[in-house]
Amino acid sequence: MNQKIYTIVNVEDLADLAAGTEVTLDSLLEAGILTTAKAPLKVLGNGEISNALTVRAAAFTKSAKAKIEEAGGTCEVVS
Repeated sequence: MNQKIYTIVNVEDLADLAAGTEVTLDSLLEAGILTTAKAPLKVLGNGEISNALTVRAAAFTKSAKAKIEEAGGTCEVVS
């Protein structure tokens, strides 16, 4: 089976970003949250978040999507 490879970030890694921030693979590299990006971004649900963010990623776990939306943010799947 061909398993998809992702660049991973946890919800807790986004917690210090200002409310209203647009989160993308490039913005996470610029912010120093990620150091390399060899594959599309996937957001995992480890940790908590309270800031409303617009997160654009290739994939989200169910828990990550729920936590981002509960904080008032939005999740957009991009290819």
